[in-house]
Amino acid sequence: MKERFVTETLHKPKGDFDIKLRPNRFADFVGQNKVKERLELSVQAAKTRGDVLAHVMLSGPPGLGKTTLANILAEAMGVNIRVTSGPIIDKPADLAGLLTSLERGDVLFIDEIHRLQKAVEEYLYAAMEDFVIDIMIDQGPNARSVRLNLPAFTLIGATTRSGLLSAPLRSRFGLTNRLDYYDAAELQAIVERSARILNVDIDKQGSFEIAKRSRGTPRIANNLLRWVRDYAQVKADNTITRDIADKALAMLNVDEHGLDEMDKRILETIIERFSGGPVGIGSLAVSVGEEADTIEEVYEPYLIQEGYVKRTSQGRVATQLCYEKFGKKKGPGQPELL
Repeated sequence: MKERFVTETLHKPKGDFDIKLRPNRFADFVGQNKVKERLELSVQAAKTRGDVLAHVMLSGPPGLGKTTLANILAEAMGVNIRVTSGPIIDKPADLAGLLTSLERGDVLFIDEIHRLQKAVEEYLYAAMEDFVIDIMIDQGPNARSVRLNLPAFTLIGATTRSGLLSAPLRSRFGLTNRLDYYDAAELQAIVERSARILNVDIDKQGSFEIAKRSRGTPRIANNLLRWVRDYAQVKADNTITRDIADKALAMLNVDEHGLDEMDKRILETIIERFSGGPVGIGSLAVSVGEEADTIEEVYEPYLIQEGYVKRTSQGRVATQLCYEKFGKKKGPGQPELL
């Protein structure tokens, strides 16, 4: 249960807390400067022409600001936004209901768009390109297709796995942007902004300590800030310093490199149970008691980026840095990766 608590704390949005800290203007959005510059230019051009914004695809790991950018785009265009996700839209009729409720220029935001049903995705093609949708009326011999005209709208799709998008769907987006992990300075600015909104006193060293343990992800930074705020409120007169942040995050089992308990379990399992690898993702998932998809999408990207794990055709392999992290030596029979 402890590992699950850590996972929820680091990686899950916190509802109203998450919405409260979410910026609603480009000026308040920290990081992703190239993406932000392209989107701002597109908004300015569309507004100058009196046109709707082109369809936008946002990809990248979870927690980097895809939903936030979708809301900022709608706010900048002065239009409404309808939010849904790919797994929720089960059949074309659900999509038709969403599309026919839009007004000109409105934004339809579909999170995890790569998980749309194939039949639903094909309905999107004509809607995105020609702003029309065909619906079937009646059944059997009396069945007939009726074409409905839709107001010009903007579809914003978000995905954590852009490789799963079909080519026909991907080609219909006018703007495709990938969000990358943040550096510590950017995350520190986000932590300090969030602390101001929450009326929490925090010094530079305290905000940097939280930022450097946030795995390059604003959502994790805000969730860690929430925990450190609670700790400081109870044990430190509601003031966050470097020492207080360090004690609070140690209590949460988040180390100085941002590794939580599940990260360490994954790395130790590769070293101890599988002699450093290679090990398949299925075997690794069973050994640590976590879903394979969760390891691939949530934990593995950061571990690979930081150089603790290498992904090979045979499976996952612990690197020399991983052995040094746990004070262990690589056995003589274990492979060296080029």
